[in-house]
Amino acid sequence: QVQLVESGGGLVQAGGSLRLSCAASGITFSFAVMGWYRQAPGKQRELVARIIGGNTNYADSVKGRFTISRANAQNTVYLQMNSLKPEDTAVYYCNAAGSGLMYWGQGTQVTVSS
Repeated sequence: QVQLVESGGGLVQAGGSLRLSCAASGITFSFAVMGWYRQAPGKQRELVARIIGGNTNYADSVKGRFTISRANAQNTVYLQMNSLKPEDTAVYYCNAAGSGLMYWGQGTQVTVSS
């Protein structure tokens, strides 16, 4: 059974930083495409960042501020978020994709106050 467990969300002031973690189990982590998505109230879920092997890509809105990384030995993917803005407020979801399947974590709330 695949499980993705996020942690690290919370409340932070604008300009601050948070690091999200996603611990994965039940998948061959090193072969999975790992990503972070977010969904703000009243908006669609959107891709924030994705890591495929050692290659990364980011939404334009977070480029230069967020960094995605992975530790295959720990089956964990991280999202370092710096210079946070109120518009970054959302529920952040970890995602794993591979072999035609996609899995989601339960989400972690990130709230950025102005």
